[in-house]
Amino acid sequence: MAKQFASQGDLSEKKTSFTEIGRDVYAFTAEGDPNSGVIIGDESVMVIEAQATPMLARKVIDCIRSVTDKPISHVVLTHYHAVRVLGASAFGASQIIMGSRARSMVAERGQEDWDSEFRRFPRLFRGHEEIPGLTWPTTTFTDQMTVFLGKRRVDLMHLGRAHTSGDIVVSVPDENVMFTGDIVEYHSACYCGDGHFRDWPKTLERIRSFDLDAIAPGRGDALCGRETIENALDATKDFVRSTFVPAARVAHKGGTMKDAWDAVREVCDPKFRNFAIYEHCLPFNVARAYDEAMDIDTPRIWTAERDAAIWSALQG
Repeated sequence: MAKQFASQGDLSEKKTSFTEIGRDVYAFTAEGDPNSGVIIGDESVMVIEAQATPMLARKVIDCIRSVTDKPISHVVLTHYHAVRVLGASAFGASQIIMGSRARSMVAERGQEDWDSEFRRFPRLFRGHEEIPGLTWPTTTFTDQMTVFLGKRRVDLMHLGRAHTSGDIVVSVPDENVMFTGDIVEYHSACYCGDGHFRDWPKTLERIRSFDLDAIAPGRGDALCGRETIENALDATKDFVRSTFVPAARVAHKGGTMKDAWDAVREVCDPKFRNFAIYEHCLPFNVARAYDEAMDIDTPRIWTAERDAAIWSALQG
């Protein structure tokens, strides 16, 4: 490679925040790193997103213990990516829940994603020696599932393809709060390497239709208040479209992926270059946008070898 991935040089510790976004509902955020969520029920706790390693998961557990001593009974994973799921063993939960499509993606490409992300994100995988293996759910569902934490209802839903084909959201109706995983980002680039650009805006509109009071996005600060939520949904949609449209235009004219890279940068750099993980995401986003424009519906599996080949081609 002509130079390393942007994330390989990002070794500084990130400041974490633990914000109550509804009664006994919290967002754990870390300056553009993967977020987690916490829902406290009558007798137990549900965690959304498990972090990349047990070491990072324990930071979430420390925050939980600052507000409750109730046991952690459920871990919900919004999709299959390694940085979201490989810390699950630290929570000791009896139930690990994924959408059925996400489980299929663990089987299809989970190890490859782990190997790829391990190379891209060395800081997030400190303490990787503790990871016992791929994270498998104990429970899956297709479209919708409801979990009761005592009297507190939590709805898990697949609203459509976006960041991956298996994304789910987690809704807490009594507080009108939702955890969206990486379908929604805030001042952070969308990672689109497994994405579905044509479907993503429609899925965002389904989230908008809930008229929520707060959202915990996949990355970035918690979104409290209707105006902040609207701005984040609009910005996420703009990011997705600003990536796909120029890449598709180049692909349809017979241009190269490097041509698409230049076209996407021309549109996206002025608007998004200061977003977290922007430079890291670009090569994967352009490659996937180019493929989707050529009607490759299922994202190709990312391996450490493919990462290096794409990155080298785009630096030429």
